[in-house]
Amino acid sequence: MVKIPKLMRRLCPFCKKHVEVKVTEAKRKGLSSVHTQSKGSKVRMVKRGERRGVGNYGKSNRPPIARRKMAGKKQSKKVDLRYECKVCKKTTGPKSGFRAKKVELV
Repeated sequence: MVKIPKLMRRLCPFCKKHVEVKVTEAKRKGLSSVHTQSKGSKVRMVKRGERRGVGNYGKSNRPPIARRKMAGKKQSKKVDLRYECKVCKKTTGPKSGFRAKKVELV
């Protein structure tokens, strides 16, 4: 279990100085069908004619379904932390989250 303080001092990229920030945990969101960069969105763009050119845009580059199954299941999800600056009230997030089974804000 990872324990993270609710208040910590970090560099605010907007204030350009070290300030106290409030730490909150956000829901980790992956690529879904409504996301602009998901495979389904790209296919819809091709059907609308917005992505003209060479290539099939990943329509038939996958192996048969029997081999497409995921081999190993991950034991934990990545934690998505948000840091809200106490001075300018702007929120920033890390470049990438870290894997942990349980995160506790103390």
